[in-house]
Amino acid sequence: MTAPLRKWLVIAVGIVAILCAVCVIVYKRNREEPSGLSLKLSSASFQADGDIPSKFTCDAQDVSPALAWSDPPVETRSFALIVDDPDAPTKTVVHWVLYNLPAGTRSLPEAIATDAALSNGSLQGRNDHGTIGYSGPCPPHGPTHHYFFKLYALDSMIDLKADAGKDELEGAMDGHILTQSQLIGRFAH
Repeated sequence: MTAPLRKWLVIAVGIVAILCAVCVIVYKRNREEPSGLSLKLSSASFQADGDIPSKFTCDAQDVSPALAWSDPPVETRSFALIVDDPDAPTKTVVHWVLYNLPAGTRSLPEAIATDAALSNGSLQGRNDHGTIGYSGPCPPHGPTHHYFFKLYALDSMIDLKADAGKDELEGAMDGHILTQSQLIGRFAH
Protein backbone atom coordinates (compact mmCIF):
# COMPACT_ATOMS: atom_id res chain seq x y z
CA MET A 1 0.00 0.00 0.00
CA THR A 2 1.40 3.36 -0.94
CA ALA A 3 1.98 6.14 1.57
CA PRO A 4 -0.67 8.50 0.11
CA LEU A 5 -3.27 5.69 0.09
CA ARG A 6 -2.39 4.77 3.68
CA LYS A 7 -2.74 8.44 4.67
CA TRP A 8 -6.26 8.65 3.14
CA LEU A 9 -7.26 5.38 4.76
CA VAL A 10 -6.18 6.65 8.20
CA ILE A 11 -8.12 9.90 7.63
CA ALA A 12 -11.25 7.98 6.55
CA VAL A 13 -11.09 5.68 9.59
CA GLY A 14 -10.65 8.74 11.83
CA ILE A 15 -13.70 10.45 10.32
CA VAL A 16 -15.82 7.31 10.77
CA ALA A 17 -14.67 7.03 14.41
CA ILE A 18 -15.58 10.67 15.10
CA LEU A 19 -19.02 10.24 13.49
CA CYS A 20 -19.64 7.12 15.57
CA ALA A 21 -18.69 8.97 18.76
CA VAL A 22 -21.05 11.84 17.89
CA CYS A 23 -23.88 9.36 17.20
CA VAL A 24 -23.33 7.68 20.58
CA ILE A 25 -23.41 11.05 22.39
CA VAL A 26 -26.61 12.13 20.59
CA TYR A 27 -28.24 8.76 21.27
CA LYS A 28 -27.44 8.94 25.00
CA ARG A 29 -28.75 12.50 25.29
CA ASN A 30 -31.98 11.59 23.51
CA ARG A 31 -32.53 8.62 25.82
CA GLU A 32 -32.03 10.77 28.91
CA GLU A 33 -34.17 13.71 27.80
CA PRO A 34 -35.71 13.37 24.35
CA SER A 35 -35.60 16.65 22.44
CA GLY A 36 -36.67 18.83 25.35
CA LEU A 37 -39.81 16.76 25.89
CA SER A 38 -39.26 16.46 29.62
CA LEU A 39 -42.10 17.40 31.90
CA LYS A 40 -41.54 18.15 35.58
CA LEU A 41 -44.42 17.61 38.02
CA SER A 42 -44.29 19.02 41.56
CA SER A 43 -46.55 19.93 44.46
CA ALA A 44 -46.61 22.77 46.97
CA SER A 45 -48.64 20.44 49.21
CA PHE A 46 -45.95 17.77 49.72
CA GLN A 47 -42.36 17.04 48.73
CA ALA A 48 -41.44 14.43 46.12
CA ASP A 49 -41.12 11.07 47.87
CA GLY A 50 -42.29 12.76 51.07
CA ASP A 51 -45.28 12.22 53.31
CA ILE A 52 -48.67 13.40 52.10
CA PRO A 53 -50.23 15.56 54.85
CA SER A 54 -53.41 14.16 56.39
CA LYS A 55 -55.40 17.13 54.97
CA PHE A 56 -55.29 15.32 51.60
CA THR A 57 -56.34 11.92 53.00
CA CYS A 58 -59.43 10.21 54.40
CA ASP A 59 -58.15 11.11 57.89
CA ALA A 60 -59.06 14.78 57.40
CA GLN A 61 -60.51 16.97 54.62
CA ASP A 62 -59.71 14.51 51.79
CA VAL A 63 -59.12 17.32 49.27
CA SER A 64 -56.80 17.15 46.28
CA PRO A 65 -53.29 18.58 46.69
CA ALA A 66 -51.93 21.47 44.65
CA LEU A 67 -49.94 20.39 41.59
CA ALA A 68 -47.79 22.32 39.12
CA TRP A 69 -45.76 21.37 36.07
CA SER A 70 -43.30 22.74 33.56
CA ASP A 71 -44.01 23.65 29.95
CA PRO A 72 -44.90 20.65 27.80
CA PRO A 73 -44.00 20.03 24.14
CA VAL A 74 -45.56 22.58 21.77
CA GLU A 75 -47.71 19.84 20.20
CA THR A 76 -49.58 19.32 23.48
CA ARG A 77 -53.36 19.60 23.09
CA SER A 78 -54.40 18.40 26.55
CA PHE A 79 -53.22 16.81 29.80
CA ALA A 80 -54.43 13.81 31.73
CA LEU A 81 -53.72 12.88 35.35
CA ILE A 82 -53.98 9.50 37.05
CA VAL A 83 -53.29 8.97 40.75
CA ASP A 84 -53.01 5.43 42.02
CA ASP A 85 -51.61 3.26 44.81
CA PRO A 86 -49.83 0.10 43.65
CA ASP A 87 -49.14 -0.95 47.26
CA ALA A 88 -52.75 -1.84 47.99
CA PRO A 89 -53.11 -5.47 49.13
CA THR A 90 -55.29 -6.88 46.32
CA LYS A 91 -54.85 -4.52 43.34
CA THR A 92 -53.64 -1.08 42.34
CA VAL A 93 -56.18 1.35 43.78
CA VAL A 94 -57.12 4.34 41.61
CA HIS A 95 -57.58 7.62 43.52
CA TRP A 96 -58.07 10.18 40.73
CA VAL A 97 -58.72 10.24 37.01
CA LEU A 98 -58.70 13.67 35.33
CA TYR A 99 -58.49 14.36 31.59
CA ASN A 100 -58.92 16.98 28.87
CA LEU A 101 -57.11 19.57 30.95
CA PRO A 102 -56.50 22.45 28.51
CA ALA A 103 -52.99 22.61 26.99
CA GLY A 104 -52.36 26.01 28.59
CA THR A 105 -52.84 24.64 32.11
CA ARG A 106 -49.68 24.57 34.27
CA SER A 107 -51.15 23.96 37.71
CA LEU A 108 -54.08 22.74 39.76
CA PRO A 109 -55.01 24.39 43.05
CA GLU A 110 -55.83 22.47 46.20
CA ALA A 111 -59.36 21.15 46.63
CA ILE A 112 -60.50 20.65 43.04
CA ALA A 113 -64.27 20.17 42.97
CA THR A 114 -65.44 16.59 42.63
CA ASP A 115 -67.74 17.43 39.71
CA ALA A 116 -67.64 15.27 36.59
CA ALA A 117 -67.11 18.35 34.37
CA LEU A 118 -65.02 21.28 35.58
CA SER A 119 -65.36 24.92 34.51
CA ASN A 120 -62.16 24.76 32.41
CA GLY A 121 -63.56 21.91 30.28
CA SER A 122 -61.69 19.14 32.10
CA LEU A 123 -63.48 15.90 32.87
CA GLN A 124 -63.08 13.71 35.91
CA GLY A 125 -63.42 9.98 35.99
CA ARG A 126 -64.33 7.33 38.52
CA ASN A 127 -61.93 6.36 41.26
CA ASP A 128 -61.92 2.96 42.92
CA HIS A 129 -63.95 4.28 45.85
CA GLY A 130 -66.91 4.61 43.50
CA THR A 131 -66.94 8.40 43.33
CA ILE A 132 -66.03 11.05 40.76
CA GLY A 133 -62.88 13.11 41.23
CA TYR A 134 -60.20 12.89 43.89
CA SER A 135 -60.37 10.40 46.73
CA GLY A 136 -57.28 10.65 48.91
CA PRO A 137 -55.06 8.03 50.49
CA CYS A 138 -56.87 5.75 52.93
CA PRO A 139 -54.76 2.61 53.31
CA PRO A 140 -55.33 -0.02 55.97
CA HIS A 141 -53.13 0.23 59.05
CA GLY A 142 -49.70 -1.11 58.29
CA PRO A 143 -46.80 -0.31 56.02
CA THR A 144 -46.40 2.92 54.09
CA HIS A 145 -48.15 3.16 50.72
CA HIS A 146 -46.79 5.06 47.71
CA TYR A 147 -49.16 7.25 45.72
CA PHE A 148 -48.18 7.87 42.10
CA PHE A 149 -49.38 11.17 40.59
CA LYS A 150 -48.87 10.61 36.84
CA LEU A 151 -49.27 13.53 34.43
CA TYR A 152 -49.46 12.96 30.67
CA ALA A 153 -49.05 15.56 27.90
CA LEU A 154 -51.20 14.42 24.98
CA ASP A 155 -51.34 15.35 21.30
CA SER A 156 -55.16 15.33 21.29
CA MET A 157 -58.23 15.71 23.44
CA ILE A 158 -59.63 12.48 24.88
CA ASP A 159 -62.89 11.27 23.36
CA LEU A 160 -64.49 9.92 26.52
CA LYS A 161 -67.48 11.00 28.54
CA ALA A 162 -67.03 12.15 32.11
CA ASP A 163 -66.80 9.33 34.67
CA ALA A 164 -64.44 7.12 32.65
CA GLY A 165 -62.21 4.79 34.62
CA LYS A 166 -58.42 4.50 34.56
CA ASP A 167 -58.43 1.59 32.09
CA GLU A 168 -60.67 3.48 29.66
CA LEU A 169 -58.47 6.56 29.89
CA GLU A 170 -55.27 4.60 29.37
CA GLY A 171 -56.81 2.96 26.30
CA ALA A 172 -57.87 6.33 24.89
CA MET A 173 -54.40 7.81 25.52
CA ASP A 174 -52.63 4.96 23.70
CA GLY A 175 -50.58 6.44 20.85
CA HIS A 176 -51.23 10.04 21.99
CA ILE A 177 -48.72 10.48 24.85
CA LEU A 178 -46.04 13.03 23.99
CA THR A 179 -44.33 12.88 27.37
CA GLN A 180 -45.17 12.20 30.98
CA SER A 181 -44.00 12.84 34.52
CA GLN A 182 -44.76 11.46 37.92
CA LEU A 183 -44.62 12.58 41.51
CA ILE A 184 -44.71 10.09 44.36
CA GLY A 185 -46.09 10.81 47.82
CA ARG A 186 -46.22 8.45 50.82
CA PHE A 187 -48.84 7.84 53.46
CA ALA A 188 -49.45 5.33 56.25
CA HIS A 189 -51.89 5.06 59.14
